[in-house]
Amino acid sequence: MALPLSNGTAQVLLCGEFTLSTSTKDRYSVRLTSTELQVQKTGQTRLLLQLLDCIGCRAFKGEDSSDAGAYFSAYFYPFKKRWMSSGAVRQRVVQTFRVEVSQDPLENLKEAEKWAQAIRDSSIQQLPKQEVAIPDWDQYTTLPCLKEEELQQDGDVYPSVLRIPQINQSLRRASTESITLRAWPLLVLVNPHSGTGHAPQLFHSHVQDMLTEAGAQYTLLVTERQNHAHELLREADLSQWDALVILSGDGLLFEVVNGLMERADWEDAVRKPLGILPGGSGNAVAASVNHYSGSQALSSEELLLSCTFLLCKGLVSPLDLASVTTASGQRHFSFLSVAWGFVSDVDIESEKYRRVGAARFTVGTLMRLASLRVYRGRLAYLPAQELPAPGLAEGCPDLPGRASLRCLPSESHSAPHTLYNSSNSNNSGKAPSPGVQGPADTLLAPLDQPVPAHWTVVKEERFVLVLAVYQSHLSQDLLAAPKATLGDGLLHLFYVRAGISRAALLRLFLAMEKGTHLELRCPHLSYMPVRAFRLEPCTPKGVITVDGEAVEYGPIQAQVHRGLGRLITG
Repeated sequence: MALPLSNGTAQVLLCGEFTLSTSTKDRYSVRLTSTELQVQKTGQTRLLLQLLDCIGCRAFKGEDSSDAGAYFSAYFYPFKKRWMSSGAVRQRVVQTFRVEVSQDPLENLKEAEKWAQAIRDSSIQQLPKQEVAIPDWDQYTTLPCLKEEELQQDGDVYPSVLRIPQINQSLRRASTESITLRAWPLLVLVNPHSGTGHAPQLFHSHVQDMLTEAGAQYTLLVTERQNHAHELLREADLSQWDALVILSGDGLLFEVVNGLMERADWEDAVRKPLGILPGGSGNAVAASVNHYSGSQALSSEELLLSCTFLLCKGLVSPLDLASVTTASGQRHFSFLSVAWGFVSDVDIESEKYRRVGAARFTVGTLMRLASLRVYRGRLAYLPAQELPAPGLAEGCPDLPGRASLRCLPSESHSAPHTLYNSSNSNNSGKAPSPGVQGPADTLLAPLDQPVPAHWTVVKEERFVLVLAVYQSHLSQDLLAAPKATLGDGLLHLFYVRAGISRAALLRLFLAMEKGTHLELRCPHLSYMPVRAFRLEPCTPKGVITVDGEAVEYGPIQAQVHRGLGRLITG
């Protein structure tokens, strides 16, 4: 039975008196409400720990076999002010209590498990409460902004734009039924060569303990070569895992997405939730996830901690994917960007400086500015207002807004720690890969035919760069599309015309660190949200990148498929 309300607002679910694990003398009054854990020692200020910041709780017996007491530990990651600098970052806070309600060790363990279960149940019901305004495109372009009614279909609101949390049916019943949290199995893919080459160490020093605290069972795979993850996920039994977690830069995520899209069961495979943890140089998607959560810009281990916390919360959002087609007919599925000119040149040419981490892009930018190139080509696009906002269910009909991964119905997970042997991906008797599958590109004409008449064709043919980006960040320190939101169904298209000075271009990229580059009103910079685009280079040599990976140089086009994938965003 529920206890009276605490402070007239939060309902008290449990209350008790315990000692801390570090002391057998001092007793603390502990109360669990629907929103927080309250801890108070007689005569001292009450400590309030928000369940929104809790990732898990476990009950256990002590190491001393003669100790009849039992224990429960709750793991919190609240924001705390930085020491000697501005801003706040998440820091680990663990509260461990000793339970001794009788002389029977089993009774004490049962009481500790009751508390641990109640804390887990209550924390999983806590969702972010910030609201972010619908993007107002009018301040940057003449295109009308998306209306709220265009973002709804069949009564479902897209919280990735409106930031209005929606929870799945299991949580809607939570007021009358207990939630059973299971140990959710994850496949964690780590690229040992990404960034400065420290991703495996980052996993062991920062990530694995948090996954254990959250009750996750993980299978760790350190990739051995390029396309290892691609080959693995093209054939693996995905029912073993609830989600795929990538600790790397954005390149490994590109392998994972396109491996899933090459499967015969791609429609189901691409809905497998993806978690991204920063372990590379760019870390654009990880920085975007952190940005969407409402957190301030972070880097290095602070960003890793924030993204791991969001992963442990287990909330899933829709992820837009762009289908990118090259002249030879090769099709890639992209989650981040298509770039040509200055951006792609810096990305590829700075590979030689990979060992310096994110600083490689600064070095590459300065070197490319010293010898600025101009490219000739043709650009056409389908403006966002030419089509009504498509339904979220375009590629993911069973994900109405964000859902809790940890409370989704159980699947059959056979042998959760058994990996498919990717070295046997071409076993005899198996048909070769059928190639990339995926939904039809209904907005695109064949590359050897003119673009549709209702598209916009750019008159300029001399460019410094062309960039289509569909996450907020282009790298962890470049907020390229500050109005981008998960699942907005848009490609944010930028291009810079020839004639811009080196100083003006440098100012643009410096302003992009804060996301204020559009406020400079640079006459050489153009920007618009689009649904599809086509780029036809006329300069015979150059580099085109998709998600930072070099692809076939030549005519290329893309369209967005809204909500085709899933991303764990916390």
